[in-house]
Amino acid sequence: MRALRVVGLHEDGKSLVLEDPASRTRFLLPADERLRAAARGDIARLGQIEIELESQMRPREIQARIRAGESVDQVASSAGVSAQRVERFAYPVLLERSRTAELAQSAHPVREDGPDVQTLGEVIAYAFGVRGNDYSQAQWDAWRGDDGKWVVVLRWKAGRSDNRAHWSFSPGAHGGTVHALDENAEVLLNPNAYRAPRTVRALEPARDSVVQPTLDAAEEVPAIEGPGDPEDDDTREIPRVPGDDDAAEETPAKPKKNHPIVPSWEDVLLGVRTQRG
Repeated sequence: MRALRVVGLHEDGKSLVLEDPASRTRFLLPADERLRAAARGDIARLGQIEIELESQMRPREIQARIRAGESVDQVASSAGVSAQRVERFAYPVLLERSRTAELAQSAHPVREDGPDVQTLGEVIAYAFGVRGNDYSQAQWDAWRGDDGKWVVVLRWKAGRSDNRAHWSFSPGAHGGTVHALDENAEVLLNPNAYRAPRTVRALEPARDSVVQPTLDAAEEVPAIEGPGDPEDDDTREIPRVPGDDDAAEETPAKPKKNHPIVPSWEDVLLGVRTQRG
């Protein structure tokens, strides 16, 4: 790199005349804002001028878009410059947003009868505890809306779902106030509106219905017989018919059927099970 020396101001009054001492070649350098910032050693101003030259988006517009909720990457993509150059102007605005979100947690939710005694952060922490969510993993942020008022947002994950809740924040005495802007914000401010999900129990396999009769057919309770009634049909006397005596003697007796033993009425009342032969 060759070193040039300053000859003086050009006759137009807007440029400097430089000269190469070795070749005596002269150069014309515009005396613009960029040169003046370099002469002062103002690096921040040089970066700002560089963005202004490379992009149609001015630094004030970049900061306005960051303040409105856009990220550094979104603004850099819109401006057509690197994220590092946008961060130079976004950093103070990001600090402002973070500070506002922190202040909003100390504000008081406005209810039907006035501001709550508890702060927004206390109410949300309790609501997360009731739901079993990890409050330490939730993220707070804030930005300024089109109406000039600050909007506070809370982001958290529940299972596989990403959730958001928004409040409008009005700074003021004793921490200021917040108003719910959507359904999630209203539900978080009202823990009584939360209903724990019912536990789904696994269906047990249907048990085979086993019918266990108290008495078998052979153990059915006999009807109560009146006094003088015979207890067994086999013991009843069969009237004899004249002339059938011989036939009755020659005819072998039929084997007695294997009738089940019928328990006596006393056994039934006492619960004694008759032994079968």
